[in-house]
Amino acid sequence: MLKITLPDGSVREFDSAVTVLDIAKNISSGLAKATLAGVVNDKLVDASTLITADATVRLITDKDPEGLEVIRHSTAHLLAQAVKQLFPAAQVTIGPVIENGFYYDFSFERPFTPEDLIAIEKKMANLVDQNIKVERVEMSREEAIEFFDSLGEKYKVEIISSIPAGEIISLYKQGDFIDLCRGPHVPSTSKLKAFKLMKVAGAYWRGNSDNEMLQRIYGTAWRNKDELKEYLHLLEEAEKRDHRKIGKQMELFMMSDYGPGFPFFLPKGMQLRNALEDFWRKKVLRNDYSEIRTPIMLHKELWEISGHWFNYRENMYTSEIDEMEFAIKPMNCPGAVLVYKNGLHSYKDLPLRMGELGLVHRHEFSGALHGLFRVRNFTQDDAHIFCTPEQIESEVIQVINSIDEFYKTFGFSYEIFLSTKPEKAVGSDEIWQIAEGALANAMQKIGVPYTLNEGDGAFYGPKLDFKIKDAIGRMWQCGTLQLDFNLPERFDIHYIGEDGNKHRPVMLHRATCGSLERFIGILIEHYEGKFPFWLAPVQAVVVNISEKQAEYANSVYEQLKLAGVRAEIDLSNEKVGYKIRQHSMQKVPYLLVIGDNEVANNQVTVRRQDGSDLGAMSLEEFLGLNN
Repeated sequence: MLKITLPDGSVREFDSAVTVLDIAKNISSGLAKATLAGVVNDKLVDASTLITADATVRLITDKDPEGLEVIRHSTAHLLAQAVKQLFPAAQVTIGPVIENGFYYDFSFERPFTPEDLIAIEKKMANLVDQNIKVERVEMSREEAIEFFDSLGEKYKVEIISSIPAGEIISLYKQGDFIDLCRGPHVPSTSKLKAFKLMKVAGAYWRGNSDNEMLQRIYGTAWRNKDELKEYLHLLEEAEKRDHRKIGKQMELFMMSDYGPGFPFFLPKGMQLRNALEDFWRKKVLRNDYSEIRTPIMLHKELWEISGHWFNYRENMYTSEIDEMEFAIKPMNCPGAVLVYKNGLHSYKDLPLRMGELGLVHRHEFSGALHGLFRVRNFTQDDAHIFCTPEQIESEVIQVINSIDEFYKTFGFSYEIFLSTKPEKAVGSDEIWQIAEGALANAMQKIGVPYTLNEGDGAFYGPKLDFKIKDAIGRMWQCGTLQLDFNLPERFDIHYIGEDGNKHRPVMLHRATCGSLERFIGILIEHYEGKFPFWLAPVQAVVVNISEKQAEYANSVYEQLKLAGVRAEIDLSNEKVGYKIRQHSMQKVPYLLVIGDNEVANNQVTVRRQDGSDLGAMSLEEFLGLNN
């Protein structure tokens, strides 16, 4: 008898070998219809996989994360089949799953057009309607090479040729189309209910710029049409909130061909940035951090000691000074260690907390650059804590509380992920256990939920990653708290313990924004440029109706500035309605409109950015609105 153990612990017995789908049928016809794949002894497999020995089995439907991945992988093959039917001369290459969808790279004699995408998507829908069975086929490496060579698919031949001899090659067949793939896939094309092709872009074969440029068709696929509709709506909303477009409209920042990936902050952008930096300083210094500033360029030897020179060299910018090699810092941490080493430290001095808004430079490929989200120089809101192992837990609690308060100010909810020791790591098992336990215990003590990412820590220590959720539900990786056993060892730093002996401190790296530039980009999209009053680059604009009110308007403007309000004045000859529209487009929180009545009563009429009219009030009353 064959025994199959299900996730709930129940056991089903069968007289002979069964497929994953047979097990689903044995439970219910509804489950059989919903089954896309299975997990057999912790391995994701096709629903048609034959089980010949006792096993633990979990059935995969579209409600499981693995189910969505199988759907997306299968939809990539569906795309390739449609392309081959419409454009037989096209060569297929690879088609992996990516976040929210998939892509497939093709080699073709001409560029695919928007009209082609419409035709391809229509053909895909037709193939779904045909309910074509998807079958797994296995061949030897030599057979597979010969098969794809006979089809003229040179890219597939190249891929298979790089696989070690003797390995069995799996292929997937649906109708007249067969493709190289490890699988698994859906049982039939009818399971692919909701997809859309998004765009075409260029991509080098195997990511090497020396190779041929291919055409990459991107698509998205979901469990059902409602999810697809919701995702497309999210994209529309994201397009409206694009920080590059809003940043240009509001004159916050710019890019130049003279410095690709190096953002320029314009006067209004600096107002926003300064407000954010002031807020950061207020929060950090309140928690007993000392602010430091370290050089942006340091000698090669420092980066050799830290390990960056050997592990991160290709991302660093270097220069020669006095026949010595220097590097612009890609990270702030080694500089903070030098500050620590500058003096002698006792256990009584710890924890020692240092904060730095440090400008770093990291090389990025030009194709990866994206507004403020992916740049080549950015400011990290770094803080480094040097403490004893016994102090880790209390420091972690303080950091989590501080980050929580920071994010809530902007209306962000967030999730925390705890990443533990990877296979390759420095430091003893004992110190890792202490550190991981301290992170977990700290979160349990203050009742903070977290997700465990086993084996995903940095080689130098476990970490907490904070992912924030913005106004339209997108998740952004921003904050981090990392424990480091590596740099204290490499730089041989220590403190004098209560026993009079030297001890190695633990180093904690923490960041709340991550990159200030990227965080500003997130804030622009989160608020759609409609910043809260305290953060807005321009908080109020004084607008007169006619030249007669110019003198009073100037007086109001000067009083606003004296009160610390970031104000502007518009005394242009344009009609007041035009002025209001223009400044509303700039998303200014308040417009102070001044006509004859306001002058006579020593008042201002206040309009909010959303168009609501707060009526006439004294300037003192207006200033009290945001205290």
